[in-house]
Amino acid sequence: MTGAPRSFPVLAGVDFTSRPTGRKPITVALGHLEHGAVRLDRVESHADFDSFARWLQTPGPWLGVFDLPFGLPRELVTTLRWPMQWAPLMRHYAALSRAEIRATFAAFCDARPAGAKFAHRAADGPAGSSPSMKWVNPPVALMLHAGVPLLLDAGLHLPGLHDGDATRVALEGYPGLLAREVLGVRSYKSDTKAKQTPERLIARMALVDALDQGRTRLALRLRLTHAQREALIADASGDRLDAVLCLMQAAWASTRPNHGLPDAIDPLEGWIVSAGPAPA
Repeated sequence: MTGAPRSFPVLAGVDFTSRPTGRKPITVALGHLEHGAVRLDRVESHADFDSFARWLQTPGPWLGVFDLPFGLPRELVTTLRWPMQWAPLMRHYAALSRAEIRATFAAFCDARPAGAKFAHRAADGPAGSSPSMKWVNPPVALMLHAGVPLLLDAGLHLPGLHDGDATRVALEGYPGLLAREVLGVRSYKSDTKAKQTPERLIARMALVDALDQGRTRLALRLRLTHAQREALIADASGDRLDAVLCLMQAAWASTRPNHGLPDAIDPLEGWIVSAGPAPA
């Protein structure tokens, strides 16, 4: 069901981690639209889930794009005979331990032929994202397990999946979608010190330049102070830059009917905002 875009004076991009710490926090980039461009206001860090949960309670209106999957592949859910409605499925999934998730998904993969081990969501192909059942490299299945219950507990509205407070909207994003448009297969980040190379630094500079010039499918320009620009480039983990890429997706979604989602999406799997053919 489509609807005209509403005004969201506050936009957020969230780089999520399933194990936040002081060294690897959940990173939130906050900004707003200003004369058709995206202005980065500030970047916040949350070193634990309690801090992040309090931020989620921030009164609206705001729209956030979160770098974590909001759903599981329908093929996986059908095979496992788990609940076929999204909210009961998420309650079932949240009740599992991480060890149970790993064991269940490993058994599913072991029973399938080489080259087709994982089940995929409809959005994975257009977005180029990892299957949401993947539990390592990256552990997005654990990110879903940790993150979606926080969104539900906060009462957020997840369009196409779950009705909540329509003044606080959460959409699934994927920073790699925009990064690949600019960099191709070049890597721009690593959490491993030895892999934080000059080549990745140069790639981050190129990516920030492209955002500044509006050279992504979103056709939006990013406005930064000199200090903000230097901070994005200096963060070799890429967490700040990933949060800003999600912020760009939030800004685009805030200007589109139905938050930029297709008219028909799988109500069990959800969708990754701005995935698919380049938006017109």
